[in-house]
Amino acid sequence: MLVERTFSIIKPDAVERNLIGTIVSRFESEGLRPVAMRRSLLSRSEAEGFYAEHSERPFFGELVDFMTRSPVVLMVLEGDNAILKNREIMGATNPADAADNTLRKLHANSIGENSVHGSDSPVSAARELNWFFKGSEVSS
Repeated sequence: MLVERTFSIIKPDAVERNLIGTIVSRFESEGLRPVAMRRSLLSRSEAEGFYAEHSERPFFGELVDFMTRSPVVLMVLEGDNAILKNREIMGATNPADAADNTLRKLHANSIGENSVHGSDSPVSAARELNWFFKGSEVSS
């Protein structure tokens, strides 16, 4: 097995509904261990920079507004094949298309308010976790 790290966000809609413990527990029960975690209210510039790849898309402004409206929980998750495992646990971006018992099927309000984010590749995982965490903040 390949032990790797991935980045995850519990988004504002899930934090507002007090789902932090439920979501973290799910990750842990599926073999992913949080090695860094903090609750944060993202600034507009943090959200815009993080989602820069979507800046030309029509939903960008709405996405930034959503991600800055209330706190999020930022996490680095570690485990065997963590990137793929996290994607499987989250489910499809659109909760209507997500498999049963995935986080998005269970908790998302809509495609825009889909409760969780997770890196989709080793390259994005490295970029995303380094966007929010310094190396010294991640336990080994």
